[in-house]
Amino acid sequence: MGKDPTHAYALARLGARERAAFFAKLDADELESLKTLWPFWARPEQLIPPGDWVFWLPLAGRGWGKTRTGAETVRQWARSFPMVNLIGATADDVRDVMVEGESGVLAICPRDERPRYVAHKRRLEWPNGAKSLLFSAEEPERLRGKQHMKFWADELAAWRYPDAWDQAVFGLRLGAKPQAIVTTTPRPTKFFRDLLADPLTFSTQHSTFENMGNLAENFLDRVVRKYEGTRLGRQELHAHLLLDAPGALWTREVIEAALADGKERSKLGRIVVAVDPPATSGDNADECGMIVAGLAPDRVVHVLADLSRQGETPLGWASRAVQAFREFSADCIVAEVNNGGEMIETLIRQIDANVPYRAVRAARGKFARAEPVAALYEQGRVRHCGVFAKLEDQMCLMTPDFDRSRAGYSPDRVDALVWAVSSLLFEQGDGAAVFEFYRAQADGLNRQG
Repeated sequence: MGKDPTHAYALARLGARERAAFFAKLDADELESLKTLWPFWARPEQLIPPGDWVFWLPLAGRGWGKTRTGAETVRQWARSFPMVNLIGATADDVRDVMVEGESGVLAICPRDERPRYVAHKRRLEWPNGAKSLLFSAEEPERLRGKQHMKFWADELAAWRYPDAWDQAVFGLRLGAKPQAIVTTTPRPTKFFRDLLADPLTFSTQHSTFENMGNLAENFLDRVVRKYEGTRLGRQELHAHLLLDAPGALWTREVIEAALADGKERSKLGRIVVAVDPPATSGDNADECGMIVAGLAPDRVVHVLADLSRQGETPLGWASRAVQAFREFSADCIVAEVNNGGEMIETLIRQIDANVPYRAVRAARGKFARAEPVAALYEQGRVRHCGVFAKLEDQMCLMTPDFDRSRAGYSPDRVDALVWAVSSLLFEQGDGAAVFEFYRAQADGLNRQG
């Protein structure tokens, strides 16, 4: 049978009778082993490439098979190296995607090769004695001083703290050939561009469509058909590294300059949870934009969290807003009521009748409302306590001619951000008055410049 991946393509080209004859020649053990024989089923670009690279970076669209490729690479490395670690964007991602996911390490290994998942010790113990330590990029300090022979970093472009990558690379120093596989959808941050330009990086680019035969029909309807032909689709489906959109209110440079370490949280005064509720619910509904931000004594806004999510019921996002209010010890929940009116407050009061609440109403379009807030970023008056990948993508695509039907989404994260910043810097007056003040301030700066 062999391990040449071209066998899988040859088998796929056979007719039904020929395929049946091929499988009829295999005994029960061969049939069972064939299920997990990765070199047989993998596309060539999913196999570990030759060469003297240190970082293997297969840039790929959603559904291409990044997780399976990462897990299978770990599986192969663990046969020969005693320390092969895993690092994900969050602890939940490590557990739910990299370890226990449908294409995670536990699922792709045959029974006699499957590692033991020791959750409380955050590690995998392989049958041959190898170990895989599990790390979350939300905890860069846990990576400090840790060493790796090999590691798998998943969704690197969405890591909240770039320092986590620095600490991981500092520890990649054991064995004769330390290496890492990085599976991610690209984002054009300086940090990511530098990795791509590193001579030690071997990168390739792949689209979602290379794996269409293995994708569920509802994924094609819900994601592929929705975003194909849009600018965001070029990034998420075709893995293109998109630069700043011409005329966008924010640039990557401005956002990167706003990155803070989050240590100011203990000094913050007012903290708000800003919500931009969707008009409908379900998989095809807009996201519920939800941003947590606080105001420092120097009148600088610190964005603490992006809790936006799609597909929830109204009671679901209302519950999460109250939960965030409690978790961050916030002073108020702020919600846009254009699409929900009094119902929004009613939902929140069902969860907690005593939570401080403020309704805001949009009198202008999203771009006009966001303009003055973008000016505050240029003045250094808004900081991000970590990387908020999806929020920042929306910010850098916010142009005057933004068309939600053409873009494939509504920039609800940006809307929630705008309400959060506005509510912290102006405690009275309606939304229209707040934005008129911002606009006058920005116009004055332009005249001085």
